[in-house]
Amino acid sequence: MPQTLDVCIRGSGIVGRTLALLLARERLRVGLVEIPSSPGAATAVDVRAYALNRASRELLESVRCWPADEAAATPVLHMQVWGDRGSELNFDAATLGAQALTWIVDVPVLEAQLAEAVRYQPQIERLSAPAPARLTVICEGRASSTRAGFGVDFAVTPYAQHALATRIQCEHPHGQVARQWFGQGEILAFLPLGGAQGNLVAIVWSVSAERAERLQQMEPAEFCRELEQACGRALGELSLNGERRTWPLQKAQARQWSGHTSDGAWVLAGDAAHNVHPLAGQGLNLGLADVAELTRVLHGREYWRDVGDEKLLRRYERARKAGMLALDTGMDGLQLLFAREGETWSRLRNWGLQGVERSGWLKHWLARRAMDF
Repeated sequence: MPQTLDVCIRGSGIVGRTLALLLARERLRVGLVEIPSSPGAATAVDVRAYALNRASRELLESVRCWPADEAAATPVLHMQVWGDRGSELNFDAATLGAQALTWIVDVPVLEAQLAEAVRYQPQIERLSAPAPARLTVICEGRASSTRAGFGVDFAVTPYAQHALATRIQCEHPHGQVARQWFGQGEILAFLPLGGAQGNLVAIVWSVSAERAERLQQMEPAEFCRELEQACGRALGELSLNGERRTWPLQKAQARQWSGHTSDGAWVLAGDAAHNVHPLAGQGLNLGLADVAELTRVLHGREYWRDVGDEKLLRRYERARKAGMLALDTGMDGLQLLFAREGETWSRLRNWGLQGVERSGWLKHWLARRAMDF
């Protein structure tokens, strides 16, 4: 079958749709594989929210898909982190001269805006199945069947934790503060939603697999009492405002991010290429950084290079692997430090939090690194 597309993108999540819009702007013929829902299939309410940094915001703004309503993209002005022995770490946007430390974005709203933009982009062909193309970009997520079909080694290191995510209505407003608690081998994050005056937070709670199952099965009132105890009633009385979802946590990275088959060239992007622990909220930022780099490489290619040129795709792979190295190592180390129980680990992590809080330059550097990553 002749190739009619320049790029076929397999996966129509945030990463895939953003890439499709950017490549269409480059006047490339793009196919976007969208898997339709089965007739009559139950549709669960999506409780996810992502912390997006300045680079991700600017990328989404460039395709006019940043949520205009602040209630769907709440700026975080402060961040508070507590250890399990009284230590505390604080970050403040104003002190850093920043508009916000990060933005907590409502995933369903962002996905709807991207889907609408794709529908009105004539350079994008929406597909129900993969089509021949000079370049295939795999954005199918961590369980990608295409990646597996290409025989790519996806090196997975499971963490002894599951994440539980839901949404919580709070008695007191969140005050545009992102809050995180480390203790007893667990990591709990409150991410503010609903704008400046909002009382809604998205939570991500990293716990053992057994505890995740117990929390999932609890009655809503019992679950909220457990949550209030874990956060010290920081926002008063809590009530469940969404379904509870759990999934196993892992560190993973593909050994090879690009290659060729008899049907053409391919590259990986997003969770199909790498997974990190959610404790620093960088997962989607990394996927959108993949999108930005791949777009930059294709835009800047020599006029005589095809979009599937091997050397071109290796430039992308080298750049993103190098960009991932420091963060991947850091997240793995932090997970090891904060997910361990015992007196020694407790003393060590609280000594670390106190040291960063008092350091000045290190604290400033870490905040800037997270905002600009």
